[in-house]
Amino acid sequence: MDILKTGIDVDMRDMLGQMSQELEAEFERHVIPFWKLMRDKDRGGYYGKIGYDLKLDREADKGCILNSRILWTFSNLYLFSKKAEYRIYAKAAYDYLMEHFIDKVWGGVFWSVSFDGDPEDMTKHTYNLAFAIYALASYYDASGDREALVTAYTLFDVIEKQCRDEGGYLECFTRHFDAASNEKLSENGVMATRTMNTLLHVMEAYTELYRVDDIDIYQRRKYVREKLLPILTIFKEKVYNPDRSRLEVFFDADYNSLINLYSIGHDIEASWLLDRTVKILELEGSEYDMSEISRSLTNKVYDVAFTSNGMPAEYENGKLLETRIWWVQCEGIIGFLNEYQRQAEKTGGIHPDEDSFKYLNAALSLWNYIKKNMIDKRIGSEWYAETDAEGIPVLNKPIVDEWKCPYHNCRMYIEVMRRLGSYADNQEITEVLYAD
Repeated sequence: MDILKTGIDVDMRDMLGQMSQELEAEFERHVIPFWKLMRDKDRGGYYGKIGYDLKLDREADKGCILNSRILWTFSNLYLFSKKAEYRIYAKAAYDYLMEHFIDKVWGGVFWSVSFDGDPEDMTKHTYNLAFAIYALASYYDASGDREALVTAYTLFDVIEKQCRDEGGYLECFTRHFDAASNEKLSENGVMATRTMNTLLHVMEAYTELYRVDDIDIYQRRKYVREKLLPILTIFKEKVYNPDRSRLEVFFDADYNSLINLYSIGHDIEASWLLDRTVKILELEGSEYDMSEISRSLTNKVYDVAFTSNGMPAEYENGKLLETRIWWVQCEGIIGFLNEYQRQAEKTGGIHPDEDSFKYLNAALSLWNYIKKNMIDKRIGSEWYAETDAEGIPVLNKPIVDEWKCPYHNCRMYIEVMRRLGSYADNQEITEVLYAD
C-alpha cells in the first residue's frame, strides 16, 4: 500500500513528498555518479578503497562483498528506473565477479582479490556467498542473463552442501571448505560458530533467488523455498529473544548466545526483511508468519534507540555505543516506513492508528539527520561511514572499502520511493541539497 495513499494529513503528505524529491536529488546528482566513477576501466570491476582523505587507492584489494553489493545496486537501480546505463555498470561488476571472484576449482567465491584480479584472501564465507547469490539473482532479473541465474543456483548448492550442518548455517572455511575460525564476522571479543548476521543475509539472498525465478526455469525454485522455511523457524525459535524483544547476535553451535549485545541496526533491518520473505513466500497467517516478531523488533528500536539526533549503533552489556553509522540510519528509515505500512493496512489505509504516525516522523527525522550529518559535501566524496554523538565525522573511516558500499543507502532510496508511491510532479523542492 502506497504510503501517500493512506489517511495522512496534507502536512505529512507534503513532508514525505519533499523527502522523496530530496532523495531523488541526492542520489541522482551525488550518490549514483560517485559510484559510477568507482569503476576501474583499466583492470575491470570497481576500485576497492577511497580513504577519508578522498585519495583513491588504485592498488587496494577488491573485496567480493563490495563488488556484489555494487552489482546488486546497479541491477536494482535499473529495475527501478529502467535507465539502460545502469545495466552497463551492473555488467562491469558481474563480469568481474564471474572472472575473478568465482573459484573455478573448489567452488564458491573468494573473499578478496588483488587490484589486478589475482586471488588474495581465498577464505570461503557463507556471508560472502549469500551476497553473491543476492547480487546474481538481481542481475538476472535486470538482464535476463541465464548464466547469472545458473551461477546463483550453483552458489546456493555450495552453501547447502558445504556451509551447514544439521543445526543450521556455519560461517567460515578455507578455500577447500575445511572449517576455519570466524574472525571476519565475529567481534566484541567473541568467536562465533553461528551468527544472526549471516543467517539474515542467507535468508535475504534465498528470498531474492526465489523471487526472480518466478517461472522456475530449472525446476529448482521449490528447493529454495524448502530451505527458507527452516530459516524462519530458526529466527523464531533460536535467534529471537522474546524476553528482550531483540535478536541475539553471536552463538555457539547450539545457539547459546555468547554475549549480551543488542545490534540496533540489524534488528531494524531484520524487521522488514523478515516481512519481505514472508510476503514473497505468501506465508502470511501461517506458522511462519513473522509479523509479531517484526513488530516487536521495530517497537523496541523505536522506544530504546531512536532519537531526534540519529540512531546509535548498539548496546553491549547495557552500555550504549553512541556512534551513528550510515547504514543503521538507512535501515531505520525503511524499517519505520514498513511498520507504518503494516499498521495502515489493518484499516485499509483509510484511518491509520494515530500512534502509527510516529514511525513516519521517525523516518523523516532520520533522513534529516543524514542530510545534516552523514552526507559528505566535499567534492569527490559520498557519505561518511560514521559520525559521533555530536554529528562529527569519524576521521579514520574510509569513504569506500570492502564494507562501505552503496547497497544500504541506494536500497533505502529505492525502497522509500516505492513505498511512498506517486507524488505530484509539479511539487517544488522547498529545501534543495545541491543548488546549480
